[in-house]
Amino acid sequence: MNAEFLRAAIRLSLEKMELGEGGPFGAVVVRNGEIIGEGWNRVPSSNDPTAHAEIVAIRDACFRLKCFCLSGCEIYASCEPCPMCLGAIHWARLDALYFAATRRDAAAAGFDDQDIHDQMALPTTMHRFATGQSLEEEARVAFDAWRQKADRIEY
Repeated sequence: MNAEFLRAAIRLSLEKMELGEGGPFGAVVVRNGEIIGEGWNRVPSSNDPTAHAEIVAIRDACFRLKCFCLSGCEIYASCEPCPMCLGAIHWARLDALYFAATRRDAAAAGFDDQDIHDQMALPTTMHRFATGQSLEEEARVAFDAWRQKADRIEY
């Protein structure tokens, strides 16, 4: 863990929040000791509920590297990631996650994601919003076609 990269994430969180671009969250993706992706919370400025700092940093790094796999990279975040961002970190195959503030610190500032953590542990049928599942056989056609696709890119 490199404290300077954590400080870079914290700086982004403060600078962009003060500019009115989003909430107090920042993140950087690092490869071989160099920042290759930066992100800050852009939820209110982009009207995108998925524009969290970690997601934006991952998108930036993937764009710069022209790939969707960030193995060999680390992410530094100003705060412990929410469940969505944690999922993105797993999907991006980052080697490490380092963060500064905790989700309890975020909750104290009005960013409480405990309900989402709790919902993620429940069976789909118990989520707070309606869920339903149907047309499984029809949907499997796409997966069968994927398995047969000779030029597919595994991920």
